[in-house]
Amino acid sequence: MDKILHQPLGGNEMPRFGGIATMLRLPHVPTAAGLDAAFVGVPLDIGTSLRPGTRFGPRDIRAESVMIRPYNMATGAAPFDSLAVADIGDVAINTFNLLDAVRIIEEAYDNILEHNVIPMTLGGDHTITLPILRAIHKKHGKVGLVHIDAHADVNDHMFGEKIAHGTTFRRAVEEGLLDCDRVVQIGLRAQGYTADDFNWSRDQGFRVVQAEECWHKSLAPLMAEVREKVGGGPVYLSFDIDGIDPAWAPGTGTPEIGGLTTIQAIEIVRGCQGLDLIGCDLVEVSPAYDTSGNTSLLAANLLYEMLCVLPGVVHR
Repeated sequence: MDKILHQPLGGNEMPRFGGIATMLRLPHVPTAAGLDAAFVGVPLDIGTSLRPGTRFGPRDIRAESVMIRPYNMATGAAPFDSLAVADIGDVAINTFNLLDAVRIIEEAYDNILEHNVIPMTLGGDHTITLPILRAIHKKHGKVGLVHIDAHADVNDHMFGEKIAHGTTFRRAVEEGLLDCDRVVQIGLRAQGYTADDFNWSRDQGFRVVQAEECWHKSLAPLMAEVREKVGGGPVYLSFDIDGIDPAWAPGTGTPEIGGLTTIQAIEIVRGCQGLDLIGCDLVEVSPAYDTSGNTSLLAANLLYEMLCVLPGVVHR
């Protein structure tokens, strides 16, 4: 069967304030079959520890994606000229039971990954990355990780619970999902309970880039180091919007000052060009805390930039 190169609905075909709100105004299709990359929403927020609301993240990111056009003027990437991309909708999570929701997410991604497709996830709180990585591991084995976040998310537990949005990457290490020598965490900052809050990651072999290392500079040189560190195998990209300073992205549940800029965020994603990306997510958008919509707008653009660095994208 010939591949169908879906195109985003143009602003002259349907006003950008009209039509059905899909990611990038792409077609909504019921299955990942025949796709190279699939946008999928996971509207979960029962793993959060402070402000709720990420259940509305996927819907709002889609709504704010309407201005994004197909061709990347900065990089020359033309993702829709070579990749079959569509929006396959949301995972129907159990919003009353976190552990059951985690099971449902893993099973949904098992089904998605039966196809030769790269899942691009709209979160949802950061709990969702654990079941996604479980499904990814079944197909790809241990993966490298580029993780952008204000927090390391390596707590042993939260209120005695082993699975929540702050325990994701400790569980991923314990379960053997990550190639720990190919993991980088960028943007970590603020306060902790002990030095182990970040040092646990270092002890596993992660490269930890605290936010202070990023202040007042381009991150292009850092990303050359990142490519050297995580290359050589499949890589997952997980971007928590709270990695960005709340001056630019206030719509999140656990904001921390002193974070990355929007320009640095774009540099990070574009710096992943050439990696064997086999999945990515953008998590922790809570639209209620940013009535301007700018946090969701940023999230939508970062997801588009992720699409532009996937393997197989042509450049014009």
